[in-house]
This record gives sequence, structure tokens and C-alpha cells, in this order.
Amino acid sequence: MVTEGEGGRVIAGRYRLGERLGSGGMGVVWRATDELLGRRVAVKALPLDEPLLPRVELRAAAEARQRRERTLREARAVARLSHPHIIVVHDVVEDDGRPYIVMELIDGGSLADRIAAHGPVDAAEAARIGLALLGALRTAHAAGVLHRDVKPSNVLVAEDGRAVLTDFGVAQVEGASTLTETGSFVGSPEYTAPERMSGTGTGPESDLWSLGALLCAALSGESPFRRDSLGGIVRAVVDEAVRPPAQAGPLLPVVRGLLERDPRRRLDAAGAERMLRAFLATGRTPAPTPSPAAGDQPRHGRRGRLVAVLLAAATAGAGIGTAVLLADGPDGDGGGGGAPTSSAPGTPPSQRSPSPSPSSAFSSPSSPTPSP
Repeated sequence: MVTEGEGGRVIAGRYRLGERLGSGGMGVVWRATDELLGRRVAVKALPLDEPLLPRVELRAAAEARQRRERTLREARAVARLSHPHIIVVHDVVEDDGRPYIVMELIDGGSLADRIAAHGPVDAAEAARIGLALLGALRTAHAAGVLHRDVKPSNVLVAEDGRAVLTDFGVAQVEGASTLTETGSFVGSPEYTAPERMSGTGTGPESDLWSLGALLCAALSGESPFRRDSLGGIVRAVVDEAVRPPAQAGPLLPVVRGLLERDPRRRLDAAGAERMLRAFLATGRTPAPTPSPAAGDQPRHGRRGRLVAVLLAAATAGAGIGTAVLLADGPDGDGGGGGAPTSSAPGTPPSQRSPSPSPSSAFSSPSSPTPSP
């Protein structure tokens, strides 16, 4: 049970809570001490349910139990992952009906905090962070775990510079029920792959798209898909020309490859690692190895899904949680078209028309920075 004592509350008779480190939709995190082993840890409390009317309390209680069990099951699955750039989960406990996840304590803020306080990072630092996260994602994907929410606020940067992927709270684990129900959506829209946004499916490639958006944010200060409204973000992700920031110039081949709309053509983790290592070694980013050509896909399927997504977003008003009525099921709306059409440029940027054609929806930075 939760007890009070000198220095703060103690949960599960073992973890003494100290300074509150942060909070969000997936819970509250404290700095804490494991009194049994005498080590510092971070403790994350999953959110409590809001008070409900009596007539829906029973149903809500059952749903809350189901959510807790799924979250705990996923946390246990993530605890199996072992990689220097993945947060370590030490323990999962439940105290007074509330689940707590006990994790490695990273002294240092998030990448988002760092960008807000000190501005964007340079290309070499972005490449170093990208390599760390690629290693983390490859380990997770090999274990059947999709992160589904790769973004700057979910990357911790330790005082020694180590980048650590954290917050697997919305992860999808192969062979286990997920936190969300079929037909719903989780994640951060500005960093969400178009195939997830439009409901056509998800896979390891979706996490790589998110990494591409994260690299843009690290280099420029914001996601290339940031807009003033949820509908604008959805349109930018699903249909508008992808415009990497000018600061992405030195790493442009990597960013372009990761932000390829067709997941079958998207740069894979091994290719991205090769290119980033080459940049750190030589100051130049090589071109990606061409992927096998995927057949042309009818464009009307993506257009139809875009309309459905925007209507859902408009109906939801201010809530991202409701705007996620974008997927009718694992295969989307059942309309024509499979994966989104390629966003890779068919001709060099200088020869392209300002208005992208259906098969060429990738735009170069307005002021590209040449590679050293």
C-alpha cells in the first residue's frame, strides 16, 4: 500500500517517491528511491480514471481494469528489451488499485526540453541521436514491439549525451492485446506515419517515418507537419508535399528516405544506419540504395481516406482522442488503394514543377544546405 514517511510517500512498501519530474496523458513520473536495493529510479503512475455517473460506473470499472491489464502486460513485454538506448523497466507494481512502472532514472531532460532551451542541434548531433534511436527501434522491432509514438518528448538525453527511447505506453506488442481498441488511434499526429493516419495499417516502417519527422524537429525546432489545426496536420501528413526544413540539408537523403509515404519504398533501418554512419565519418551523406519498385497504386483510395480523416477530425472538434475515428479496422476504410503512393521525387528538385504531381509529392527544402 501507499504509506507516508519521512522524505515522501512509499509505494509497494519499497519505492519512496521524491521530486515530480513530469506528467502527461500517459501518467505522472517521479524521481524515487528503491529502498530495498538502495538505488535511484523513476516511478511512473498510470492515470486514474475520472469520476463517472453511477449508471456507467460498472462498465467504466471493467474498462479501466482492462486498460490497466493491457498496459501492464505491454510494460512487462518492454521490460524484456535490452539495449543501451532503450529505457530499462525494473518493476511493475500495483498499489491501491493504481499501476506503477519502475524504470531506470535518466539524469537529463527530454530532447524536446533541450530543443526548447537551447535551440535545434547540428547535423552531427542529429545523426548521433538518429543512430541511437535506430538501434533502439531495431531491437524493439526484432522482439515484436512497435513504439508508435517516437517524438522528441519521448527521447531522454542523459548528461553524458546518451539518447534513450522511453514511454512505450502506447506500444503495440506482437501476440498481445494492445492498449487501444480496433478503430481507434494513438500517437502524436505530427509524428505519425501516413499509413497509420489513414488506417491502412502499421509496422516497423511507421516508427521509421516518425524518426524522420523527429530528425527534422531536432534540426529545425519543429516537425515539418506542424500546422495550426488537427485537420491541417492530417492533410500535411497524408496528402501535401513533404517539405523538409532547410537545416536538414546535410542529412537530406536520410530524411527523404524516412519520410517516403509508401512504406514499401521507405528507407529501412539498416540503410538509414549506413547513411548516418557515413555522414559522421566523412561529412557527406550517400544516396540510399534503391528499393524494389512497388506497383503504382490508385490515388483515389488515399484521397477518400483523407476526406474521412478530415471529417472525423472536424467532428471531434478539439479532441485528438476522438479525431482518431480515422480507421474502420486493420485495413482502413475498405476503399480502393493499398499503401499510399510514393512521395519520392521523380526528377531532381530543380527540374520539378512547384505543384507536385500525384506520383511526386516530395518537395526539397526552400534553401537547401549543401553537404560539407
